[in-house]
Amino acid sequence: MQAAIYPGSFDPLTFGHLDIIERARARFDRVVVAVADNPQKHHLFSVQERMDLVRKCLPAGKDIEVDSFKGLLVDYARKKGINTLLRGLRAVSDFEYEFNLATMNRKIAKEVETVFLMTGESSFYVSSKLVREVASFGADVSAMVPEPVSAALKKKFGI
Repeated sequence: MQAAIYPGSFDPLTFGHLDIIERARARFDRVVVAVADNPQKHHLFSVQERMDLVRKCLPAGKDIEVDSFKGLLVDYARKKGINTLLRGLRAVSDFEYEFNLATMNRKIAKEVETVFLMTGESSFYVSSKLVREVASFGADVSAMVPEPVSAALKKKFGI
């Protein structure tokens, strides 16, 4: 069985993330969407809230799992017995950062391979950080995020 882990903060989940997940589902038997629990970052949504939003926005199926992890991603991958990591790229600036991460992961765990997927053209300008910022000012982000995420952002910002 070919499986892959798609890790991220997903704070919040965007249509760009969903594009990567759907394309990964077509290429792998199983995709684990792994929500990062990084105490060094300040997240708008808790890990549980982010996992719940991901679940609400994905069609149900045995080929998809939503989970969370702490610590090194390669340690999580080893624990899950999965050797493929998926990373989405939007721009050249993403590539440099992601290339460094992939190289570090490969240095730590030679058996773990990173596969890059380009985000679809309709979403490559969207980042979770920008969505949070724009939503915090009351702007409509429904073209960038699924409806459950849009509703959660409105509630979080009291809009």
